[in-house]
Amino acid sequence: MHTHMGLDARAFDQARVYGTVTVRPLTKADRTEWDRLWKGYLDFYETTLSKAQYDLTFARYLDPAEPMFAYLAEHEGKPRGLTHTILHRHGWMDAATCYLQDLYVDPDLRSTGMGRALIEHVSHVTKAAGGTRVYWMTHETNAVGRRLYDRVADRTGFIQYGKKL
Repeated sequence: MHTHMGLDARAFDQARVYGTVTVRPLTKADRTEWDRLWKGYLDFYETTLSKAQYDLTFARYLDPAEPMFAYLAEHEGKPRGLTHTILHRHGWMDAATCYLQDLYVDPDLRSTGMGRALIEHVSHVTKAAGGTRVYWMTHETNAVGRRLYDRVADRTGFIQYGKKL
């Protein structure tokens, strides 16, 4: 059995249907659609990355040795949303925890349940693998996302700080 930090990595290869949304793992054939969705996410946060960083990030999600996973949400057979996750150890818990790093849905499908399906999927595969926690953060100005997050999870009260090195 292949594991990531004691979790059963096979669980992260699952696809599931949530109403009209199918959430499935990213594949090599998804590069064009992933690029489009990733660019939309980065545009939302007014960020740009080099092509080399796009290539590196995509490769990491496909590398079975990496504790990173990516999923696409399909609506009517077309990828319209994505999420990226990172597994890591936690000093307060026995099991590895899952950081839901990125979540993006095409603007015309926001508030349709696609974001919820992506979060539910990450929660499902993390629990199936033996994990006990999924967490994420968002920018304070992300009002649409925060309405969803307030319904599906608890605010922890922690404030994030960052220091560039």
